[in-house]
Amino acid sequence: MQGRDDGQRQLLDVDALAGHMLPAGSVFRFLAEHRHELFPDDAFADLFASGRGRPSTPADVIASVMVLQTLHNLSDRETAEALTFDLRWKAACGFGLDQGAFHPTVLTYWRRRLAESDRPHRIFEAVREVIAGSGALSGRRRRAIDSTILEDAVARQDTVTQLIAQIRRVGREIPGADLVVAGLAGHDYAKPGKPDIAWDDKGARDDLVSRLVTDALVLLSTIDAESLEEAQQETVALLALVAGQDVEPAEGSDGTDGRWRIARKVAPDRVISTVDPEARHAHKSRQKKIDGFKSHIVIEPETGLVTAAALTKAAGPDNSDAARGAELIAADTSIGNGQVDVLGDSAYGSGDLLAALTAAGHAPIIKPMPLGRAVPDGFTVDDFTIDDAANTVTCPAKITRPISAKGRASFGSACPSCPLMEQCTTAKTGRKMLIHPHDRLRREHRAKATDPEFLADYRQHRPMVERSIAWMTRGARRVPYRGVTKNNAWWITHAAAINLKRLLNLGLTGRNGTWALG
Repeated sequence: MQGRDDGQRQLLDVDALAGHMLPAGSVFRFLAEHRHELFPDDAFADLFASGRGRPSTPADVIASVMVLQTLHNLSDRETAEALTFDLRWKAACGFGLDQGAFHPTVLTYWRRRLAESDRPHRIFEAVREVIAGSGALSGRRRRAIDSTILEDAVARQDTVTQLIAQIRRVGREIPGADLVVAGLAGHDYAKPGKPDIAWDDKGARDDLVSRLVTDALVLLSTIDAESLEEAQQETVALLALVAGQDVEPAEGSDGTDGRWRIARKVAPDRVISTVDPEARHAHKSRQKKIDGFKSHIVIEPETGLVTAAALTKAAGPDNSDAARGAELIAADTSIGNGQVDVLGDSAYGSGDLLAALTAAGHAPIIKPMPLGRAVPDGFTVDDFTIDDAANTVTCPAKITRPISAKGRASFGSACPSCPLMEQCTTAKTGRKMLIHPHDRLRREHRAKATDPEFLADYRQHRPMVERSIAWMTRGARRVPYRGVTKNNAWWITHAAAINLKRLLNLGLTGRNGTWALG
């Protein structure tokens, strides 16, 4: 059942004894004074519908601890120690001087309950209500969006390690599979560590890969996946995935003779670890590679407050900056029914996002995506004229071609004799074009982006999102959990903590449930 704070202070209440020593404007002091208003019991009542059993830790205490935990980037055990020995934590959470913290697993329990509820991000929502009540965003009609890569909490595994680890896991979790694994001839899976082979010998490596893939296929062939529970099916599916994503038939093999080798390519959306199957390869830049997840935020540039946040896989078209940016702007409740200027770099310059923002009445102040050129310093698509009414495209040499229903146009035979061909294409069969469904919108946006007012607005306000990302990632460049769901919850709670800290820096005050900025 839900535990509630009766409001009575203990004899050695730290806030009563030393609360005046907490720095004014600190998160510790704010929680000591306002945690009941910020996190009322009623806001968490649905987590304890039965009303029976042992009373839980009061919601205002747990929510305050979660805010402080993510603000200081502590593990559950470190958090419990801080609540036991740090007087600031005790004062913020209403603890007595001689009162010990709850067991670290209590935090795990609460996170699970929140994740399973209809409002898993209610801590962020509570701080968002404070933002709305304070008027911090009143009249501010700009939002900036950006993303960054966060490192995962596990180590990247090579193909051999993934195959061995997942075969062992199937043997542990699938009924009867342990006997099959024990009888596999490719490797002794009861033996810890990697196989003892000559790793600098290509033939030995290919032979090992062949044996492991064969073992995986044999094991998979003995399992009736339809009879398994959902979690067990996922375990089997992961084995099938890692057995095929990095390998290909050996030279001269058709894949039926048991000869395999590491593929000379990187599989799209490649799983990089069986410990966290949702972590992915990513690039922070062309030179810097990071394995992990992609975190996204929407902020108000002048205050730096985060109005929406999400964490996703680091790869895949559904997790691109433009795709997730559109979702976050739509989910940003601080905008209400009004319209805003949306600022973003060229990663957000897709036609789909521009169309979504325009349809919602927002103004995209987004750096256009760079135009490709088939020939260095040659023509771009903007040098071709599109006639939407006639459904034709005209090239710089004034040759006109129709656009097909799929958006394709070909200048074909007209190119070899064209004096401008060297500036247009290197294809011997002539220039071919694929007209994007939002081509006209993108052209109009590129033209608008040359306007001095557009450029001034972009240069002044877009860089402010980098400041907010710096606040969000200071000491938090590595996610604390495995998987998208848990880390997404952490990232959004982290945004709530950063917002609270930022509000206090802006002069947040509260009295009788009313919030204002000093």
